[in-house]
Amino acid sequence: MPHHLDSRSPGFEAAFARLLAMKREDAPEVDAVVADIIADVRARGDAAVIDLTARFDRLELTPETLAFSAEEIEAECAKVPQEEREALVLAAERIRAYHLRQMPENALWTDDTGATLGWRWGPVAAAGLYVPGGIASYPSSVLMNAIPAQVAGVERLVIACPTPGGVVNPLVLLAARLSGVETVWRIGGAQAIAALAWGTETIRPVDKITGPGNAYVAAAKRRVFGRVGIDMIAGPSEILVIADDAADPDWIALDLLSQAEHDASAQAILITPDAGLARRVTEAVAARLATLERRAVAGASWRDYGAVILCRDLAEAAALSNRIAPEHLELCVADPEALAAQCSHAGAIFLGAWTPEAIGDYVGGPNHVLPTARSARFSSGLSVMDFLKRTTLAKMTPGALRAIGPAAERLAISESLEAHGLSVRARLDRLNG
Repeated sequence: MPHHLDSRSPGFEAAFARLLAMKREDAPEVDAVVADIIADVRARGDAAVIDLTARFDRLELTPETLAFSAEEIEAECAKVPQEEREALVLAAERIRAYHLRQMPENALWTDDTGATLGWRWGPVAAAGLYVPGGIASYPSSVLMNAIPAQVAGVERLVIACPTPGGVVNPLVLLAARLSGVETVWRIGGAQAIAALAWGTETIRPVDKITGPGNAYVAAAKRRVFGRVGIDMIAGPSEILVIADDAADPDWIALDLLSQAEHDASAQAILITPDAGLARRVTEAVAARLATLERRAVAGASWRDYGAVILCRDLAEAAALSNRIAPEHLELCVADPEALAAQCSHAGAIFLGAWTPEAIGDYVGGPNHVLPTARSARFSSGLSVMDFLKRTTLAKMTPGALRAIGPAAERLAISESLEAHGLSVRARLDRLNG
């Protein structure tokens, strides 16, 4: 059974605080293992990546076979059934159209002193996209990571996708092709992150690494940050559904399970002011779990981390949601737009009963790489902006320098930075000479 909370209960605040404090990440010893893997890759390059791939993925590689060949990609893409191909093409088109609208504009203007100021945007030169591999690989993750990078104008895009035991998902390679990615490394784990960050004899380093992964991948991304940029440190998936008494309990149950089936550490939460709906949803989850293919995983998630919270009204539901700051927030209520206006912390909001979170995972258009573990309080999901850099521009005319230079000189002197002040004074003296 999930955790049951009632905001009208005297012990609610303590119980809610425990829910927020639940530790769903893996054990800290992961970091020590990752540190050793990164050191090994830095020291031995290709040899370390090949040895670690054989050890963890049961796959023997050589420097020449670290990446899929063009012929292999072509052969695998040909295996994709027509219906799946069409679905993937539709997803790619919608994701590209959405992200094209995110492109920012350059700006340049002249202020009242005559100074020209502005900024310009430009892409990172190279990005490495991590995609979980094997049987549980996700072609949708390829699209969600690669298309924003492609729209941003990243010149060199590569993918790292493990193939445990040599298992390849043809859809992943087709998604790479649709996203304009030609190089797909068949490596994964912390060793792939290290290789993308530091480079090896065969693998060129990149400037930014994005994409989801397990605890070892997350720990590796944390360790290489600074050497390269990263998108975020993603934890287990999570969903919060706010529903009123008109919601379909079976629909809500399926929406909750759609995230619970990801991982035993995933979290699914329902908040509702209606006790009858809370009971019906709980019963519907139990009924669906009896037949769900991934019921062992989803059942463990629902039992250990799932929650049903009774609240006074929808305004309180929104307030509680803001404290949780969920990755995915579904508003299955009569007026979702009005409630959404009260929800200030969420990675993505899905408005109304006809908008299941699963649409966002595949074909909605917005990105499904989203902040977890309450980090939606201060961060956003993956976007074109993650692959762009903003460079500021400034040009002083003699008149502009005469107008604002003395203030700069005074501030430099106040900070005891003599050369700063002198660099301005030398120019002012020339103007006054």
